Amino acid sequence: MAWKPLVALLLFAYTALVVWMNVVKPPKLWEMAKIKGFRKVLGETGAVVFFYIWAAAFAVVGVLLLTVWA
Repeated sequence: MAWKPLVALLLFAYTALVVWMNVVKPPKLWEMAKIKGFRKVLGETGAVVFFYIWAAAFAVVGVLLLTVWA
């Protein structure tokens, strides 16, 4: 089995998880020390924007794995 499609699917799942986390902001995840640190340094809005950019980057890598790098 080819590893690139599998990794791409995992990247899409991670992207969906990060977007869900930004939309729902579940307290158990949103109060983790690392995310609190992001919110402290970047502010609430900055942290949300950072996570959306992070999710978009992983989605782009997943698309590249399925298309260009296949």
